[in-house]
Amino acid sequence: MTVKRCLLALALLAVAPTPLAAQATRPITIFAAASLKNALDDSLAQWQRQGGAKAVAAYAASSALARQVESGAPADLFFSADLEWMDYLQQRNLIRPESRVTLLGNRLVLIGEKGRQGPVAIDARLDLKGMLKGNRLAMGEVASVPAGKYGKAALTTLGLWASVENSIAGVDNVRAALTLVARGEAPLGIVYQTDAAAEPKVDIIGTFPESSHPRILYPVALTATSQASATALLAFLKSPEASVLFTKQGFAALPPGQGS
Repeated sequence: MTVKRCLLALALLAVAPTPLAAQATRPITIFAAASLKNALDDSLAQWQRQGGAKAVAAYAASSALARQVESGAPADLFFSADLEWMDYLQQRNLIRPESRVTLLGNRLVLIGEKGRQGPVAIDARLDLKGMLKGNRLAMGEVASVPAGKYGKAALTTLGLWASVENSIAGVDNVRAALTLVARGEAPLGIVYQTDAAAEPKVDIIGTFPESSHPRILYPVALTATSQASATALLAFLKSPEASVLFTKQGFAALPPGQGS
């Protein structure tokens, strides 16, 4: 009996730690707006070079990612391209509100395929419909994708929306709009400045006045189900070192407390 009990005890010791070990080695998962890809990939690479826990990022429109978190997807951090979708998760108790911080800002630009269109002033006098020449304007879905909502707001403020409303090629995220223009499938698109800067096959034709749309802000927070190791990654993303990597890609780093 003594031998059997010893064997049983050893078996329990061998089995019991397994779920904890598996949990400890699960990569930190961050759901991030598509426009963050280049800068966040650089940041995660730097984090891991410094010995940080393994981390992976899933990129899509903030709206789609928020819905996935709501459906129970195993994300540890949510990094949104607007405040509304972060508010959406906070109202449903799906993030840790004390961890929430607004880190970055961005600009909205009009792009065209490389070498096809010269610079224009973006104001109420712009003949955007004429510039399209019967083709489509690529931008995020205006009902859900943050870049699309900002774009519609800007066009509406400038009095241009009615003329192009029926010429919109709405896509699932801002990078998809960028791709349509880069491939020549749409002559013009509305994207973030940082996306345009990362794609050599497009030109920035003009920049929308910041007064024409709500501020483009990027909040990040731990999800309500985040694992403990995600706290250290969030601290890194808030650090001056990570800030340099984001500003290198064209984002504006916001002082603590600004834009919340």
